[in-house]
Amino acid sequence: MAMTKADVFARRLNDRIDELKWLYMELYNDTQAFDWFLTMLSKMYEKRSASLRRLDAQREQDPDWYKDRSTLGMLMYTQCFGGTINGVREHLDYIEETGVNYLHLMPLLQSPAGRSDGGYAVADFRRVDPALGTMKDLSALSEECHKRNISVCLDFVMNHTSEDHEWAKKARAGDPAYQSRYFFYDNWDIPNAYEKTVPQVFPTTAPGNFSWCKEAGKVVMTTFYPYQWDLNYANPVVFNDMTENMLYLCNQGVDVIRLDATPYIWKELGTSCRNLPQVHTLVRMMRLAGEIVCPGILLLGEVVMEPSRVVPYFGTVEKPECHLLYNVTTMASTWHTVATKDVRLLRHQMDAVFALPKVYTFLNYLRCHDDIGWGLDYPFLRQFGFEEVSHKKFLNDYFRGRYEGSYARGELYNDDPRLGDARLCGTTASLCGAEGALEEGNTEEYEKALRMIETLHAFLLVQSGIPVLYSGDEIGQFNDNTYHQDPLKEADSRYLHRGNFSWKDSEKRHDPDSLQGRIYSKIQELEKIRRAHPVFNASADVWTLEPYNDHILAIGRYDQGEKLIGLFNFSHDHETAWLNEEEEYQDLQSGEYLQARSVDLEGCGFRWLLKKY
Repeated sequence: MAMTKADVFARRLNDRIDELKWLYMELYNDTQAFDWFLTMLSKMYEKRSASLRRLDAQREQDPDWYKDRSTLGMLMYTQCFGGTINGVREHLDYIEETGVNYLHLMPLLQSPAGRSDGGYAVADFRRVDPALGTMKDLSALSEECHKRNISVCLDFVMNHTSEDHEWAKKARAGDPAYQSRYFFYDNWDIPNAYEKTVPQVFPTTAPGNFSWCKEAGKVVMTTFYPYQWDLNYANPVVFNDMTENMLYLCNQGVDVIRLDATPYIWKELGTSCRNLPQVHTLVRMMRLAGEIVCPGILLLGEVVMEPSRVVPYFGTVEKPECHLLYNVTTMASTWHTVATKDVRLLRHQMDAVFALPKVYTFLNYLRCHDDIGWGLDYPFLRQFGFEEVSHKKFLNDYFRGRYEGSYARGELYNDDPRLGDARLCGTTASLCGAEGALEEGNTEEYEKALRMIETLHAFLLVQSGIPVLYSGDEIGQFNDNTYHQDPLKEADSRYLHRGNFSWKDSEKRHDPDSLQGRIYSKIQELEKIRRAHPVFNASADVWTLEPYNDHILAIGRYDQGEKLIGLFNFSHDHETAWLNEEEEYQDLQSGEYLQARSVDLEGCGFRWLLKKY
């Protein structure tokens, strides 16, 4: 006899109740709060639509559904791509044509204009920004995406709320129950004690971790910006209500929940308030809540650190936490390599990632909505003569076109001249030099820039994990300098690469003589190859090879009788990879057969070589 809805919920809950209760009571020791939590889970399950429950059941049978080699992501701002949520829906044909089946919509919940940090100061977790549409529109978009086998990812800002959130308004008015949802203090004594051990996120634009709330006559914790009030997860009501908000979004058809600022969510005096053990307890409980109510959803953790510190957020095989994490260190190391033409750091980074268990799935990307922070492995770089402060200056000079031979066009973000610790903004095409070379009419450098853009995408697709394009990169979109004229944006240089998608330029994507057509067709060609060959499976063995050339990164993959060698030349000159491979390989672009002993690569070029056994 088929299981009823109630039977399914009971089975999932019974399989997890012991661990869930143990974790909850260890953290909160509050039976009443736990009972409320269970009631909430049941309520949210009852509200889940029949179509979403069918999708859950399908994904329960195939828990690795998102690891398929055909998975290709795209990150976009709704307002920049389609104007509104319905506008995005109208352009799903383009998204499908591009091969994208994982769509990450940047924050679109209601946030106050001018005090939103790009949508990361949420005033209402149950309402879409009216300028973008409604929650009904989001549900309709998700439903249409599911019909096309496209998954939808949405940010869930769990560390803080906007100062305009209902909870914050009541706290500001003096309600002690709502003040207990945040960190309020009568004077600066405890906040000053926190400041002794807690780093500043934005020391130049938002110094300190606390702000004075004039209306309440108290100090409130604001780790990121004064208008973003940190939530106190030591209060079980906060965890219960925020988990309900997350499940509410899942019930609108959101498949992937991006947990924003995950390492920050537990605060404790005398610590850095980063990566504390309680964070993992909270994420594990959210994972269990999802498995009970909506097992078809994934948790994506935003953890911006090196692999050794990121990996714990996957949890363990027996007690997993996040399904997906960002490979942020590889992204920064890639741009370091573009500037230096030296692959030793990138190879070192790849070795560390490839040594991790295959069960771990990273999201890989070249650019995203955020800046590039130069959190590189400086102890490793020091052996080659790179010193941290001077090297950061070189990288920022290079990518602003202030270094001889560089045509890159970027801008600094959060510049701190005292520490020399500025970060960088710009689109992939502009940072690769296509914009600058075109401005200066240098045909040779323009061609090198286009090849580098192609090579970077080829490298992206060879890595283990899910590749994610930043909307506009697939057509080589340049920087948007108009943000300087917008009073709401001019102080934030990240808007340099957050410009509107150019639908006019996208019309050139099938013109092989245009920049747009060149990049778009190459990405499609590479994606077609990737989908056709099992060597790109998540289960593949992946390693780096020694090409005896520090300008060339060599990556090997093997699965199901196929061996791939990817060669990526970061030099602007012709280079040779000395591999001494005896077997005959086929170049997957040209179709040429060759022995991979000494393989030639043009400046900024790449090759994918395949051997079948």
